[in-house]
Amino acid sequence: MIRISTTVLTATLISLLAASGLALAHGNVVPQAVATEGLEPLGAEWRTENPYRDSKDHGRALEIGSSAYNQNCAACHGLEAKSGGIAPDLRLLDVGVAGDEWFVERVRNGAVRDGRVYMPKMADYLSQEALWAVRTYLDSVHVEE
Repeated sequence: MIRISTTVLTATLISLLAASGLALAHGNVVPQAVATEGLEPLGAEWRTENPYRDSKDHGRALEIGSSAYNQNCAACHGLEAKSGGIAPDLRLLDVGVAGDEWFVERVRNGAVRDGRVYMPKMADYLSQEALWAVRTYLDSVHVEE
């Protein structure tokens, strides 16, 4: 018969519970830096519309945005923005100003429900240029319901 001390058993149970909590936690991924060379610098004041949508930088923004999305967003929102149900399907985000408003609100303020962070404030980690590049990418994968 194997004897396990109460201390060892308690420590093991606590470790297992902590690990299971981490496995169920949402979005514990640290955002990755995004290089935005080649994009027009946007300054500190947030734009209300995607400045790269109809600009000479559109192609570069699309390239950067695709990479940035895959590094920082796909874990929750799905590859090619096809959500598996954990987070909103960003392919359905309105193209144009209405979608831009929602996008700015979400990346600047994140999503918190009942004290739980479902999405961090991405603007705390990524530049405005990087985030508008992500928005440019999202426009490119847009689908109608």
